[in-house]
Formats: sequence, structure tokens, C-alpha cells
Amino acid sequence: MEGNKDEGVLLEKELFYEEVLSDLKEEKEMLEFISSGNLEIDRKLDGGVPVGSLCLLEGGNDSGKSIFLQQIMWGALNQDKRVLALTTEKTSKEVLNQMESLKQGISDYFIIGRARIFEINASYIEEKPHLSESLLQVLLECIQRCEEELILIDSLTIFAVNVSENAVLNFFTECVKLCDNGKTILISVHGYAFSQAVLYRLKSVCSACLELRIEQVGDQWIKTMEIQKLRGARKTSGNLLSFDVDSEFGLKIIPVSKVKA
Repeated sequence: MEGNKDEGVLLEKELFYEEVLSDLKEEKEMLEFISSGNLEIDRKLDGGVPVGSLCLLEGGNDSGKSIFLQQIMWGALNQDKRVLALTTEKTSKEVLNQMESLKQGISDYFIIGRARIFEINASYIEEKPHLSESLLQVLLECIQRCEEELILIDSLTIFAVNVSENAVLNFFTECVKLCDNGKTILISVHGYAFSQAVLYRLKSVCSACLELRIEQVGDQWIKTMEIQKLRGARKTSGNLLSFDVDSEFGLKIIPVSKVKA
């Protein structure tokens, strides 16, 4: 009798795990992705950026955050999605010219309004830091009211260094709510703008976290992107990729073998 009872418990556990695995498989199949427009990058991201994700890009200067966001913008526009880019790093003309130089011209999309690029004057915020919290709220309201499916913010650093930690956390919390309603939001930041405690909390509320770095491999400096967290991704997809910026192809994956300590 005892043996039959144990077999019954094991059978229940097997059925439970089968049901869980089946649900996970169905969830994966139902996920919609925003493609980067680059097959190698999409493969590393296990399909692309999941629609409805809040994605945090953390990295230092010149680590490739802006280029990666432009790559996602390019892919989304070619999927017939509407994109809103909010930039404190460049003017709209600079963004358009840079993408044109990488053979990812979006001028036609910009002209017809499928791609909107709004410049945020970082020097104004630096001169009037006391207005940062109010301006961050304006930024949030802009995202809430926009009709675009994909929103890119490059970068939030200028706000983060001038507002309270609670204001930043509230901003991300409100972005999560927007993503729950179907928007996809990618935000780039410099890691130095936050305490480790706040950065940890931000990563916990985001459904995707990518860290970009510049590293030396032999006598060559390369850009790397670590996929720290990505909703719906299989563990077998690999969590580290190396890339360079190619004038013909935009982001180009470099096949560099690295062993993570």
C-alpha cells in the first residue's frame, strides 16, 4: 500500500511539472517580439525584445547604448511599428544622420510620422536641476499620452542624477504599468547615476536588463553586451555577445570566445 501511495505522489508531481512546462511553452509561443533587424542579434536575444517589456540598458560612455537603441528602432519600423525616441544625447538631426551613415536610414519614416524623435535639452536641466523632477513627470505624461507602441529613452541619466530615488523608482513603476498595457519601453542609463541598491530595485522591476561594456580582448578593445535578464528567453540562448559598429551593417557580432569567471 505504501508503495502505491508513493507512486501516486510521483505521478501527481510528474503531471504537475508537465502542466507547468506546457504553460511555459505556450507563453513562449504567444510572445511577440520586436526584431532588431539583425538576425545574429535576434538569435542572441532569443527572438528579439519581447513586446510589452520594460528594458533597461546600463553602460558607460561609448559602450554602444545609443547604437543598440537605434538598431531596435530600425527593426521595429521595418515591422510596421510606430516609434517614439526621446533623446538627451543627440539632436534629431544627429540621430537621423548617424542611422543614415550605418545604412539604416529612417528619414522616410520620420517624414510620415511613423518615427518621432524628440530632443530633450540636457544643458537646460543641468542649469536648472531644481526643475528635474517636474520635467521627469512631463516626460512620463508624454509617454502615457503617445500612440507609439515602442518608446526609446536615450538616456535617463541627466534626470536620475538630479531627482530623488523615489522619483526614479516611481517613474519606472509607472512605465511597468504602461508595458502591461502593451507598450514596449527601452531606457538607457549610466550605471553611476544610481546607488547599487536603487539599481538593483530598477533591475528587479524591469522585464529585460542588458549591460553594455567596453572590454579588452588581447590587443583589441571590443564592446560587449551581457543579457542579465530577458523575459521569455531560454537559458541556452547564451548571455554574452561581443559586437562592433560597422558602417555597412550597423551592429556586427564579433565571434570572440570568452569564458565568464
